[in-house]
Amino acid sequence: MNTHCLDLDLHRLDLRFARARVAEPLAVERIARSIERGGQIVPCVAVADPPVEILQGGERLVLIDGYRRIAALRRLGLGVLARTQSRQWTAIEEALLVRELVQCLGLSQHAIARRSGRDVSWVSRRLQLLAGLPDAVLVAVIEGRLSSWAASRVVAPLARANSEHAERLMKALSDAPLNTRALRTWFDHYLKASRLTRERLVEHPHLFMAALEESIEQSTSEGLRDGPEGRCETDLRRINVLIRSVRKRLPSLCPLSADLTAAFCLVQTNFEALGQDIERYAEHDPHGDPRQRACSQDARS
Repeated sequence: MNTHCLDLDLHRLDLRFARARVAEPLAVERIARSIERGGQIVPCVAVADPPVEILQGGERLVLIDGYRRIAALRRLGLGVLARTQSRQWTAIEEALLVRELVQCLGLSQHAIARRSGRDVSWVSRRLQLLAGLPDAVLVAVIEGRLSSWAASRVVAPLARANSEHAERLMKALSDAPLNTRALRTWFDHYLKASRLTRERLVEHPHLFMAALEESIEQSTSEGLRDGPEGRCETDLRRINVLIRSVRKRLPSLCPLSADLTAAFCLVQTNFEALGQDIERYAEHDPHGDPRQRACSQDARS
């Protein structure tokens, strides 16, 4: 007989003689533990039907011997979902494994949930996670070009909301990837951006991140230059701009609501307390030299 020893995916095996085998769960469990410790040592025996060249790789093979080993391998495939002492699997990894069990082994969601110690809703959520991801995203995750966190927390919700934006983002990232931290920052700004700004963010994510980093560096430099006095002065000027904006809108809000009046009373109380603090600290200024304050003001200018 012409024989070959080769590795095969389980879905290529035709288990047509399974009903002629006695199910022994304890024996299957022992074989599973042995395979988990040292790998599969004894190969299964299968023949092609009809008899053709096995190495072609497309035909199904009828399993003759090794039904317990196949059951043990399937049990191990589900057991990794139930074990928690090993490395924590990401949601994408779990979803990919569940999809393989459904598509390749023909297991139902109820069977996967029962054998892995999960509930059916968990299995369903994992499959839904993959349903919202384009194939290009899954390939990027599998190849290590995109983190599982970014795929599930950024690209997946973006794809569900706007599949075109998700595809354009992945195209931009394929040329020059962003790390997970940068992509999270990018997505935070995308969520708050207008429609026009979102178009620019998707088209040029790297330019946006570069501009954002430059802005942060400039702000940090200004903070170092101006010191805490400059930051307080800037905050007070911003508050002044906000007050003028509120005053312009007041005529269109008449009669004023009770909530708005209450909010103003709270602001007025804080302003009075702030004025008292400024007067008290100004009188006890340890650097009361007016020339020093003038030099500080010139440096900020």
